[in-house]
Amino acid sequence: MKTLVLGNGGREHALLTALSRDPQVSALHAAPGNAGMADLATLHAVEATDPAAVVELARELGADLVVVGPEAPLAAGVSDALREAGFAVFGPSQAAAQLEASKAFAKEVMAAAGVPTAGSRVCTTAAEAAAALDEFGAPHVVKDDGLAAGKGVVVTSDRAEALAHAEACFAVGGTVVVEDFLDGPEVSLFVICDGEDAVALTPAQDFKRIHDGDAGPNTGGMGAYTPLPWLPEGFTDEVMDRVARPVLAEMARRGTPFTGVLFCGLAVTAKGVEVIEFNVRFGDPETQAVLARLETPLGGLLADAAAGRLGADRRLEWSDDVAVDVVMASAGYPASSSRGDVITGLADAAALEGVHVIHAGTAAQGEDVVTAGGRVLAVVGRGADLAQARERAYAGVERIRFDGAQWRTDIGLKAERGEITVPGTEGAK
Repeated sequence: MKTLVLGNGGREHALLTALSRDPQVSALHAAPGNAGMADLATLHAVEATDPAAVVELARELGADLVVVGPEAPLAAGVSDALREAGFAVFGPSQAAAQLEASKAFAKEVMAAAGVPTAGSRVCTTAAEAAAALDEFGAPHVVKDDGLAAGKGVVVTSDRAEALAHAEACFAVGGTVVVEDFLDGPEVSLFVICDGEDAVALTPAQDFKRIHDGDAGPNTGGMGAYTPLPWLPEGFTDEVMDRVARPVLAEMARRGTPFTGVLFCGLAVTAKGVEVIEFNVRFGDPETQAVLARLETPLGGLLADAAAGRLGADRRLEWSDDVAVDVVMASAGYPASSSRGDVITGLADAAALEGVHVIHAGTAAQGEDVVTAGGRVLAVVGRGADLAQARERAYAGVERIRFDGAQWRTDIGLKAERGEITVPGTEGAK
């Protein structure tokens, strides 16, 4: 099965790494790819958001399956163009991708499907935003309605800061969604969908803030771990029954069936599971940890989803270990990024037991690998328990050097210490 993966980030490198373990996959290609992917796939200098160019590449390769990694190509209609040209595609249509491209649309779908989520108001003026902030109170949650690469959300107790974020969105012609704040720990759950049936991957937790202790501004994500020992029994089944399947049914009812991965961003609150947001692609950095534990061949799974043959009783196989990934970011991130800094120690890190390195913002410069973005690498550690997985991940991080490198030191630490509690769950750890 010749497989083409679109994108150039950590998520796509993680997908390629998992696909390379699938005996059904005969050849791997990536467009445009990054420096770390060259050992796994043939790279093609094609813009992933250009539908005509992607279709032409798929024809040249004779691709049996195209996996759309990032959100931008989905919003640009690349999956539609590929399907019209006769290719099997893992990724939703442009219409179905509105679940991520418009938070207001997602709220509308959830309301129609009876999915639990935070109360919200769609605002187009500063006056409307101010009224909504006062209605819901602090902490304030303000979301850019469109795509923002995971950084369009402000959560703050400072009303002026919240209003300023809304006004910045209005200034460039955008709208915002102001929401009620959801208490409780957050969980990411990827659901593989074929338009009718679905199967969940293992839940993960990511870390959005740049600094330890969830301090500093939001980022695209600074690390993740899976599985989550503190989740209540039956959590995934509850999400499938109350969230994923109702949304799938509603999207099908609207004539826009959802094929691809529905990324459910969830809060485990005192009232139960509630949806924070949806994405329509694998999340980064959760994918790096989740796919490290997947033993079911990924290529066959995604091909079945693309062809509408998942079936209602699909089951996946997982390793018994724990996976933790720690993101190493460049100087200045998330406000800016430093490019061209030489990275050393990659082979030393990858040689450690239970460690592998996923590239995100990297590029080849002669014989060197250099930084080429905000989030540069994710170092994945696997171990028998969370403590060992964390120890291995951070041992890998310590082997890698580039100027201005920054990372969090507390990925998975609270869970390791048993300090995460689920509201309303007696004796939760």
